[in-house]
Amino acid sequence: MKFTFVTLFQNIVEGYFQDSILKRAIQKDILSIEYLNPRDFSNSKHNKVDDTAVGGGAGMVMNPQPLYDALSELKTKDKNVHVVFLTPVAKPFRQNDAKRLAKKSHIAFVSGRYEGIDERVIEKYADELFSIGDYILTGGELASLVICDAISRNIDGVLGNSDSLNIESFETNLLEAPSFSKPENYKNNCVPSEYLKGNHSRIRSLKLALSECKTKFFRPEQLLKHRTRKSYEK
Repeated sequence: MKFTFVTLFQNIVEGYFQDSILKRAIQKDILSIEYLNPRDFSNSKHNKVDDTAVGGGAGMVMNPQPLYDALSELKTKDKNVHVVFLTPVAKPFRQNDAKRLAKKSHIAFVSGRYEGIDERVIEKYADELFSIGDYILTGGELASLVICDAISRNIDGVLGNSDSLNIESFETNLLEAPSFSKPENYKNNCVPSEYLKGNHSRIRSLKLALSECKTKFFRPEQLLKHRTRKSYEK
């Protein structure tokens, strides 16, 4: 899998790949990362990439020319690249999207800045648009990293134990059950005794019950989806 980050601020992004799981995936040639700076494609004297908004309004907008030319070059090099724009005015990114996009060979994340990106660039080059939440960030780089990380975990070989994917939150519309590590008793606070008895069937039942409790408290709409799905399967 190849990821291209189209960003004015490469330094914000590249540090994330210097440690841990994604660093090892790059070292194993499972992932590759490249960067494309729209400023390098600017035709203006001072490499400007923004301008005032047509029709008025506060702030500046990323003007079309640098991004248009950067993405044109990217598409020329790889016509199959899947171009994703990060914007709060898009559909929410979900786990199913991460699993689906993990099957792609090349994804480019376009990170906006200022008050946003000229809509004509989005209409021309966007394969998909995603939001990671109902809030506004200074730029799209953090959202790009969130989505890249979620996708990467679903690529074969990235995780040390791929079985861990099967028990994570949202795989069954439920949040993952609470996790515990050793010691079994820490400052007179013990793990659930059922976890210690070795009866894996009862442990699974308890984890399901705890998972449903956590989902009911934090994400009740997900619990409704889970129960609706179970009723349909019956």
